[in-house]
Parts: sequence; C-alpha cells; structure tokens
Amino acid sequence: MLAGCGSVWDTLLLHRASWLYKCQIFHYHLEGNMLLELFNILNFSGNLIYESNMRIYESSLNHINSGELSTLLISMGSITSAFVDESGLSPQPKRTKPSYLAVDKENQIIGYVVPIFRGSQEFATGLSDTEEARAKETAGYLARRDLFTSGVEMDRVEHKSRRTIMRESADRISLTKRIHENEEYHKQLNKDSLMHPPEFVIKPRSHTVWEKQCVRLHCTITGWPEPRVVWYKNNISIDPMAQPGKYKIVDSYNVHSLEINRCDFDDTAQYRVSAMNSNGELSAYASVVVKRIPHCSYGVTFETHIVEKFDVSFGREGETLSLGCSVIIYPSLRRYKPEIEWYRDDKLLVPSKWVQMHWSGDRATLTLTHLNKEDEGLYTLRVITKSGYETHSAYVFVRDADAEVAGAPGAPLDVFCQEANKDYVIVTWKQPAVDRGSSILGYFVDRCEVGTTHWIQCNDTPIKFARFPVTGLIEGRSYVFRVRAVNKCGMSHPSRVSEPVAAMDPADRARKGASAPWTGQIIVTEEEPVEGVVPGKPCELMVTEATKNYVVLSWQPPSEKGHEGVMYYVEKCVSGTDSWQRVNTDIPVKSPRFALFDLSEGKSYCFRVRCCNSAGVGEPSEPTEATVVGDKLDIPSAPGRVVPTRNTDTSVVVSWEASRQAKELVGYYIESSLAGTNTWEACNNKPVKGTRFICHGLTTGEKYVFRVRAVNAAGISDFSQESEAIEVKAAIASPAPPFGITVLECVRDSMVLAWKQPTFMGGADITGYFVDYREVIGGVPGKWHEANIKAVSERAYRVSELKENMLYQFQVRAANMAGVGIPSRPSEIFKCEEWTIAVPGPPHDLQLQEVRKDSLLLLWKPPVYQGRDKVNGYYVDIKEAEAPFECWRGVNEKATSKTYMKVCDLKEGVTYIFRVRAQNKAGVGKASEPTEPVLAETKPGTAELVVNVDDDGVISLNFECANLTADSKFVWSKNYEEITDDKRLTMETKGNKSKAIFKAPSEEDLGIYSCLVTHTEGVSASYSLTEEGMPSISIFIPLKSELAVELLEKGRVRFWLQAEKMSANGKVEYVFNDNIISQGDKYKMNFDRNTGIIEMFMESLGKEDEGTFTFQLQDGKATNQSSLVLIGDVFKQLQKQSEFQRKEWHRKQGPHFVEYLSYEVTPECIVRLKCKVGNMKKESVALWYKDGREIKANEKLDFSEGVLTLEIAQVSLFADIYECLHSISKKDAGVYEVVVKDDRGQDKSTLNLTDQGDLDLMNQVFSVIANSSTPLKIQSTEEGVRLYTFVNYYNDELLITWHHKDAAIAFTDRIKSGVVGEQLWLQISEPTEKDKGKYAIEFFDGKGGLKRTVELSGQAYDDAYAEFQRLKQTFPTCSFASPDRARVAGGLPDVVTIQEGKALNLTCNISGDPVPEVTWLKNDRELVSDDHFILKFASGKFASFTITMVNTNDSGKYSILVKNKYGTESGDFTVSVFIPDEEPGKKK
Repeated sequence: MLAGCGSVWDTLLLHRASWLYKCQIFHYHLEGNMLLELFNILNFSGNLIYESNMRIYESSLNHINSGELSTLLISMGSITSAFVDESGLSPQPKRTKPSYLAVDKENQIIGYVVPIFRGSQEFATGLSDTEEARAKETAGYLARRDLFTSGVEMDRVEHKSRRTIMRESADRISLTKRIHENEEYHKQLNKDSLMHPPEFVIKPRSHTVWEKQCVRLHCTITGWPEPRVVWYKNNISIDPMAQPGKYKIVDSYNVHSLEINRCDFDDTAQYRVSAMNSNGELSAYASVVVKRIPHCSYGVTFETHIVEKFDVSFGREGETLSLGCSVIIYPSLRRYKPEIEWYRDDKLLVPSKWVQMHWSGDRATLTLTHLNKEDEGLYTLRVITKSGYETHSAYVFVRDADAEVAGAPGAPLDVFCQEANKDYVIVTWKQPAVDRGSSILGYFVDRCEVGTTHWIQCNDTPIKFARFPVTGLIEGRSYVFRVRAVNKCGMSHPSRVSEPVAAMDPADRARKGASAPWTGQIIVTEEEPVEGVVPGKPCELMVTEATKNYVVLSWQPPSEKGHEGVMYYVEKCVSGTDSWQRVNTDIPVKSPRFALFDLSEGKSYCFRVRCCNSAGVGEPSEPTEATVVGDKLDIPSAPGRVVPTRNTDTSVVVSWEASRQAKELVGYYIESSLAGTNTWEACNNKPVKGTRFICHGLTTGEKYVFRVRAVNAAGISDFSQESEAIEVKAAIASPAPPFGITVLECVRDSMVLAWKQPTFMGGADITGYFVDYREVIGGVPGKWHEANIKAVSERAYRVSELKENMLYQFQVRAANMAGVGIPSRPSEIFKCEEWTIAVPGPPHDLQLQEVRKDSLLLLWKPPVYQGRDKVNGYYVDIKEAEAPFECWRGVNEKATSKTYMKVCDLKEGVTYIFRVRAQNKAGVGKASEPTEPVLAETKPGTAELVVNVDDDGVISLNFECANLTADSKFVWSKNYEEITDDKRLTMETKGNKSKAIFKAPSEEDLGIYSCLVTHTEGVSASYSLTEEGMPSISIFIPLKSELAVELLEKGRVRFWLQAEKMSANGKVEYVFNDNIISQGDKYKMNFDRNTGIIEMFMESLGKEDEGTFTFQLQDGKATNQSSLVLIGDVFKQLQKQSEFQRKEWHRKQGPHFVEYLSYEVTPECIVRLKCKVGNMKKESVALWYKDGREIKANEKLDFSEGVLTLEIAQVSLFADIYECLHSISKKDAGVYEVVVKDDRGQDKSTLNLTDQGDLDLMNQVFSVIANSSTPLKIQSTEEGVRLYTFVNYYNDELLITWHHKDAAIAFTDRIKSGVVGEQLWLQISEPTEKDKGKYAIEFFDGKGGLKRTVELSGQAYDDAYAEFQRLKQTFPTCSFASPDRARVAGGLPDVVTIQEGKALNLTCNISGDPVPEVTWLKNDRELVSDDHFILKFASGKFASFTITMVNTNDSGKYSILVKNKYGTESGDFTVSVFIPDEEPGKKK
C-alpha cells in the first residue's frame, strides 16, 4: 500500500519539483487512518475509483469532522484524477492549469493544495460544474485552515460571518446526501455481482477413530445469501433432537461442524454436508471409519453384562453414598480382572479421601465418604476388558445439609485457587443454589496453613464477587481455603476445602514442580547471577482481569534478555499524570503475571513493566490503556423462555433459552415448584452449563412449574419467567430398538424374520416395525436398504427379492406415535438358501402372562416353516436362568396342539427362561429363541378374575388393576384370542375395574377367559369357564357336535348337529340370516329325538344361499344354539363341490372314465396312451381323435378289463390304419382325445401333448433311453481310440453331450462323435497325452440327466494306445492311397427332391479288396432292409437304395458307409419330399 502511495507522490513530484517541501508537510499532517485511506484510494482506477472512495469516506466519518471530510473527498478525487490522467488511462479535456499552491490573503505560500478529481463523466463526482467550483473553493479554504496550519505560524486569525458558516454547513449536507444517493445507485447496479452460490473454503476431511471416541467434522462455507447447511449420513439427514447427545451441530461465522459422540461401529458411514442458497447448491463428502478395539490375547471374546445397576440417587451433604453394579463376564477366568473406571461428568475419578473404589470379583462399588455438592453429577461406570468395554450411567443429586441457623444459605462449592504467587492467592468459588428465601449478602474466605487446624478469616466484610485475592501469605508455605456464604439470617456451613497450594513465585513453582507439600516450608533458592546484557522491553502488556479489589497484569518476556533469567518491576500511574510509581519495590517478580492490590476504586490507572537482571534495569514497556478500577464483569441477564417436557414417571426435561448477556458464564440453577404453591426447591445444587437438564425426584401425577437462573463470578441473575405447568408422567418418545432377530423360514429369494418387542415402548403402543437389510461380501457389510416402506404390525416379516446364496444382515426399527426409533443392532449374518429340512422351523413371539409364585402362562405363535408336513404339536422346555445349557428339560411329555400352556410347579423366587419346539410327522424341529428371564413371584396387589352373578341372574367376569396408568387398557380374550365380536359379551370399564358380561350364556361360551392390562408390568389373570364351573342359574342344552355341513350323492347338502340330551318336548328352529326357514321344496328337515341328530337337506346351493345357518334348540328352560357361517371363499368352494358331485353322478349313469387318459413310456421306448372305463356294454364304442381328427386303432376294445390303450408312433392322418413304427418325434405332438358312448350317454377324456405336455413326454422318452444305455467302453482302432455305448432305442431328438475332464468337447477333424444304429461313439484319432483323462457322455432328460463315464488314463490308456499302435502297423493309415481301400466310386447325388407317393431308387459303385462291408444310414441311424426300404449289394460292386413309396417322413440325411481292413469311406445325400399342390391355396 505504501509503495503505491510512493509511486503517486513520485508522479506528482516529477511535475512539481518545487513543491517538495510542501508535500512533506502534507505527509506530516495526513496521519493515521486519513493517510491510509488516501493510499487506498490511489490504488484504484477507472470508474471503480469513485465507488471505492465513497466506502472509505464513510468509514472515516468517525475520525474527522465535516469540513475535513469535504476537503479530503475533493482533494483525493483530484489526486486520483491527476494520477489516472498522467497514466494515460483517462485523458482530461484541455483547461487552464490551476495553481496548486496554498496561499493566504496576502499571497503568502502556506502549503500545497491537493487538486480535485475530474472525471470524464458527471456522475464520477456527483457534482455539476458550478457546484464543483463552489465545493473547490470551500475545500481550499478548509484545507488551508485545518490541514496545513499545523507547524506554520498564522499571521492573522480569520473571522467568519454567520452567513459563511451556514453556507458551508449546507454544502456539507448536500455533499453527504449526494454521496449516499450515488452509493445506493452503484449498489443497485452491482446487486447481482454481490450474490454468489455456496463455496467450500475448507472441506470436511475423513477420520478413522476407535469405538467410544468422539469425532468432529468441520468445514468453512461462504456464499450470499447465507447458505442453509444440512448434514447427512448415508444420504439421510441428521436430526440432533432425534438422538439427544449423539450429534451436535454448530454453526459459527461460516464455520460449520458436526460432532459425533461415543462412536460405535454403526457410525461408519459416508457423511455429506450440503450448502444451498438461491444461487445454487454444493456438497462435500467425508468418511468416518470406526475401528473396533482389538480382541484380547486370551484367544476368546469376553462378553460383559452390567446387571443390578445403580439408579438415580439422592444424598445430603455429610452423608455417605455408595453406588454399585454387578458385572458378569463370560467366559469367566479366575485370574482375569477387568479394568474398572469411574467417571463424574466424563472426568476420571481417582481414589482420595472423598472417593473410595472397590472391586469384589463380580461387583464394582464406588463410595462417596462425605458428600458435598461438588459430588453432584453424572456418574459412569466403565468395565474394560480386552474385547471392549461396557458402561452404565446415572445422576447423583446432593442436597444441602440442614442449616445451623434457620434461614441461613447453602454452602458455596468448587473452591479453587485460580492463581498463586509468593504473597497472594486468588481464590474462586461457585455460588450456592439455595439461599432459603433471603438473598446472599456476600462471602467470607478462610485460610488454613497446611499441617495446622487453625482457620483464619481473610476478609472483614462480605464480598459479593465470587473471586477474592488472599494476601498476607508467607512465601514458601502451603495453604488450603474454604468459603462461607452469609445472609441476614446467618452463616452457611463452610464449603469443602480446596486443594493445597504453595505461596511462591510461579516461576519457582514451575521449576520445582506443581505439587506442594503438605507440611513444612518451601525454601526458595536464587540462581547465581551471571554477567549479561541489559534486557529489553517486555511486550504485549495487558490487563487480563480487573475488579474493585485487584488488577491482574500479564505480558511476554523481551526478545533481548541475554543468557540469564530476567525479573520484572511493575509500575503504575494515575491516568492523566506522568508520575510513575513502582509497585514491587522490594523484590522483583519472576513470572510474567502480577496482581496489584490497594488500588482506589473508581480511579483510572496506567501500568508498565521493566525487566531487570544482573546487568541492570531495562527500558519500560509501552503503557497499558487507562483502566478504571472496578468490577468489569456484570451479572448475567435472566435466561429466556423455559419449556418443560415429559420424560419419565418421576422426571421432567427442562429446556431454556440461554442468557443473552452472560460473560464468563458458570452455569444455571433450576428450581421447581408444585403448581399453585409457590414453594420452590432447587433441582440441582451444582451449576449446569447446557440449556437442558433432567429434573428427577418428582411426584408422579403432580403438576410442576420451573424457573432458571444464570450464574457467573459476579453473581446470580434474576429468575426467568415461570414455565407452563406440566404433569409428571412418562413421555411419549420413540421406542427402544427391538432385539433378538432370528430367521423363521428361508427360500431361494426371501427370508422370514422374527424379533422381540422393545424393552422400552416409549409411553405409547407400537404402531409398526421397519426392516432394513444389507449384503455382506467378504466379511464387509454393504449399505442398508429398506425392506418395507409401510410399517408391519406383526413381529415377523418376509424380506423378498434377495439373492440366493448371498449373506445378509438385518436390523429392525420400531415406531409409535412419537416417531421411528433407532435401529436395532445388526443381526447375525444369515445365508439366503432354501431350507429342505423335513422338520418344522422354530416357533416365535413367545410371551409370558399371569406370572405367579408357582405358575405362569406361556404363549407363542406357530412356526412359519412347516417342514414336509403340517405341525401337529408343541413341546415346552424350561430351565433356570443361571443354569447351564444342559439343564433344559421338558414341561410336557405329550405334545400339545394349542399355542399356549400354563406352566405350574415353579419355585418361588427362582428366575426361569422358556423355549418351545414344534413337531410334525418327520420329527421335532429347532427350538425357538428363549424368553427373557422371569422371576416366579406374585407381585403385591395382584388380583384374579372373579365370576359374579347378580340378582337378575346376569353372569359377569370382573377384574381390578391397582397399577393402572393413564394409557392402560383392559384387553379381554377367550382361549387367549382377543375378543373383537360383542355378540356374546359386553365389556364395561370404569376406573381401574373392568367386567365382561354374558348376554345369553350357553355351551358356546365355555372356554378360558383372560384379561390383560396394557402399559403395566404384565398385569393379567384368567378364568377357565367349564360346564361344571358354570353357575347353576345358567341352563343350556349340551351338544355332542356343533353344526356342520357335508355333501351327499347327487351333490345334496346336509346340515347337521347332535345334542346329548333332548326330551320329547324339545324344539328346533332353523334360521338363515336371522330369518326362520321351514319345511318345503328347498329345505327338508329331520329331528331324531332318540339320537339327538338334527338335519336339514338342500338339493343344491345357489348364490342366494350364502350366509349364516343357525339351529336354535329349546328344551324347557334349557336352550342352546349352534351356527355355521358359509360366506366368501368357503361358500364358493362348497357350492363348486356340490355342483361337481351332481355332474359326476349324472356322468356315471352311462359309459364313463374311471381313470382319465394318461400316457406311459415302455422300456422299448413305446409311448402308450391308456385310460380306464366303466359301466360299458356291448353297444358301447370308443373313438380316438388327434387334433380333432379321428384316428383308427388296430386294437379291439376289451370291456371286461375296462382299459383302452393306444400306442403313439408316426401318426399318418392319410392312412386308413394306424401304423406303429416305434418312432416318436415332434410330429406326434397334439391334443389326443378318446370318447366312449352308447345310448345312455357319452364321456370323453383329453390329453394335451403340445408345448409343455410334449416336452414332458419327450423328456420321459429321453430318460428311458438314457437309463437303457450301457457303460462306456474303450475300443482301439487303426485310426485311434473309440469310446462307445449302446442304447435300446435311439431318437433323433435326443440331446447328448460328450465331456473331457468335466468340460464339453469341441469337435474337430481329429475328435468326432456319431451314431451307428443304437451305438453312440466318440472317435479320437491319433491320441496323445493330452487326451488322457475322464470322459463322460451326458444324456439330457429335462431334469437331472444321466452321465456315463470312463477313465482313459493309466493302464486303460496304455492298453488302448498299444492296441492302436498294433492296429496301425497292421493296417497302416497310408493305405488310403492303396487301390485296395474301400471306396464309394460314385453315382450318388447331393440332393434328391421327390414328390410324395413316388418311388426312389439310387445306385452307386463300390470298390475295394477285400470286398467292403456296406451300411446305409438315415440321420446317422442304421437302416434295415424291409418293404419300405429295399437295400441291395450285388456282385460286390453295386449298392442300390430303394424307397418303395416316399412320404414326408422319409425326408432327411442319408449316408452309405463302406469299410474294409484298409479303410473306411462314406457318401452322403439329402432327400427332400414334397406334397403336390392339388388343392387351391395349399402351401407346398
């Protein structure tokens, strides 16, 4: 900046060298901010000069008066204009050069006038030419008067007229207004340029931390308008209020941070911070990896459980309080001792006279021997093993002891020696929360020398400031301190004594160590002086603390102090004087910190410090600014609005707005009062620093109001406004996480999960559950995915769309009306693979009710996976909770079919767990997850169900609950299924009592009735209502069987029931949909009073018959009824069966099928269709059809056996008689139908052998062929090695695959495969070592297939290869060139196209010696000469091939194969048969 200014002045001096001394004067007078602002202006150019000037001028208004402002504005503009003009950037018009000399009226030169700015546009200055000239004149005058008169003698004093002063004032106002208007104009022009999207100056960085540690992600973001910042975890926004204490988000001066407390493994994620404003959005990412603590060297993983935990505790000053927890570590090792740590407010506690710790092997205990308010706080037990650690926390409240004098305040707390020197100690403390109705007047500080018991009061009058310097100490001795509070009623108990502190110079303490002895005197020794240089000035001297009693100074040692140490002298003087007085005249201090006392309150002082050593005393430091002696710290303002919220039955969460004016805040005190009493009690006796506190020890159901005060060293603030009254009851919060995730069923792509209900419901019913899953690949879990979007109400859910054989983990979250809770811990790793076990899976959702000292009720739900057969019973197991696994024993020897069981003969006071196993025909399945431990005891106030009969004969079941809550409900059940239908019962609830009233008692009402009270600790009871136990006033007719329905012949429907006892006077009313029905054409009734059977018949069921059928019985006063509901799918199924039975009856009156058409494949691969018929006679006929066209069978019907058969071969619809050629192919596919009929009627049966039916048939044929194959054999030839197998029958569509070493063989000229007759072969020419190995032929049958294998290695390969070499030498392959080799000389065409019905005759010449063997093949299958194919070989030279009458089935590939000892040769040709175009439009 100064360099820029220098270049400007250089430019001016080049033009006005004679004014050099005037410029120096100008430099001298433009001091401080005005000169710096001028230098800033000179660094700008172009049109931005004016805009920048305006901002600088405004910032200078506080430093110069209006006249100086006008002069500087015009002068700076002139300088800038001159500079720009000289630079050639903004040329000015030619004008008369003005004079830049400042002269008085007598033309005496008194200085240099800065030329005004002249721009190329009028708005550059905002002034017209006339106004500019007037402003110039005014500015010149002001410049001469104010800026350039210092240091120059004025010959005369100028007198102004009133008119001149008013004109100058008007000019200043006008100029200021124009400056403001011009600035607003430019702001509007540049408004868009001021706005910009968010930008990350510093991005968050990734972290790797250990479990239970804290991590903080922070970044710096700029942008305008100010961006809105949101933090995300795995793209899910983070809400700190959803998990209080887990996350903390802080925004301060564009620095944004996210703090994650007590990290666990689930905090491993990708975190994103997103900043967004109206101009755009930007995100940055950082990863957090939480590493688990390494496992122990014992080779095992310790499982730690903290039981019998300490709860929120209350104590009183002077009492002894113990906190303890039982610790279970599994496995248990004798010599292994965990590390036990205790914390108070996250600070590690160490044993002292106030704190004692004990570990007994299974229990950790913390004893507070003498409670003081300092002991109040959150206590945490941490049990550390080599596998990690477990913690438990609870709050301890310490109340004030009873005062010695009624109305005296509580004792102060946290007495601490803030600063100690050789002759003083500054003692601080915290004010008590309790003043017992009278304001605290002040505090007395006492001191006691260590080693004595004599306490000395340090101040004569009470001090209100919670900080006091204690003087008059003996150097080198140690002291302890205590504080007492006083009000108009008396003195409080003394506080707990402080830690001992030594009265000595801090430099000596640092050299000797921070710990002070308990007794004796510390002897301070000086170092030997060494010659050196005089030290320099101390620097950075400042007043760090100032009260009306003392002032504390601090400074930095000088940079030049030689090789020896330095000491300091402190000097003071009253502001406005130059009389410096040394404070520590006797001994200089060694530490760069000093406290001054005996200063006059209200006076203003300055201070300075000198250094000294053996070489002398140095120069003083720069003095401090004037400091007024007095308390600079003000009492904080009252906190803002107080908001209480429900927490538990005995606590309330209180939140408030922080004090707006609170310097050096110590914390807050909270008070509570029963609404309407105005009697206030302290909720905490130790200040809390947050703005949220949980107030414990409140009375359930009462209403409270709260208020808060802020505390600092200056005192306690006024009370905040009282909160609204709130009733103390459990809050509705999101539920705790579920647990115990298990798999109930697993198929290829889905798994059924079950879990246990959360231990904490959140004060409201669970509305549903959400399931998440993630893949686990290579032991590394992936991202979580939602399994269900809509909450499921049951504690079991099928997760679909999984991948087979993949590993998965699951987590479950519970939801209630307050929201969705945190997810459960990730489950074990489960593999998604289909269960094939025969036995059923585990039952689930085990629940315990009606717990008594000797019995309880266990309920469960059936397993989801049934196994091969349905579940037919359950077994219940029991064991004591602490017993080993081997102690499981069965409760029931015989399986029970119910899903509940009452377990009796329990031992009172013993804790049990239970499990259930299901069984089916295959056996007993896996046991369920065990229940939570339950103590066999009858809790106080437990009531049972009571049966009552009033005077009107009304029967009711009554239940009373003594532990009813506001949200509790009575739930009635019959046979442990909730009663939702009120037709039989009426429920009434008043207060804590509920009753179930029977409307019309009957046998239908017999069963087990139970009542469960929700939102209690399992309050429930049951009553078994039996016939013997039914009150005598209830008379009903017993039934042997309830109303049932069955189908009779012709599809008739029979409704019936059977009563045990009915007299001759018994009556029955038949009711359908509440309407009485009677005997008629549609209904036939029958009542056999001897057997008690009541029947009703219907010929058929129509749509109008859907509804409820009821038989109402009456025999004197005795009544009963039984109903049967036939609606929905039940009715439709019954109606369908009735109609089917009716049609079946009519069908069987004539010839009909007893067994419908099916097929079988014989071992000879003949496909035979068969069916069984009945009720046939001589006149009955059977007709066969394929695809709607009749075919004739050459088989006579044998009605005696009643079986019709038809063998499928190549069916020709043009033949008069079906020909069975024992060859099945795709052409035989179709829909086959057989009809039997005579004069009594007809019946038909259809078999679809198309598409899937044809595919299944061919696969069965292929299976028969495969099973008929012989083992693979090895044969050596002169060309190589051949592998072959024979089948009983070969089909052209059979799919086979040859394998070598489990890989499909790729055929080449050297390796070939083929079929000759029923032989399937693989030829390996010139075998090598690579051809060794396992060979297999695989037959495909649509299912598992069949393989035949042979091992071509070892001795088998050696033998085959040796035989190949022998044959090769006997019949060398070079004989191919020999004329004696078998050859096909010619005569065969490549393709033969022939019309159906014609005869085909081909002849070819054969040569070779000896005479070759001739074989004809069709589609690689050997042909046999017959009436259709005539094969001849004449004179050893001529081979002929004749097809007598060609049909479409003869199309295909034909070959002739000739072979003698010198070789083999073949000839191929193709035959294509077409049908002549006899009918118009018929395709060829």
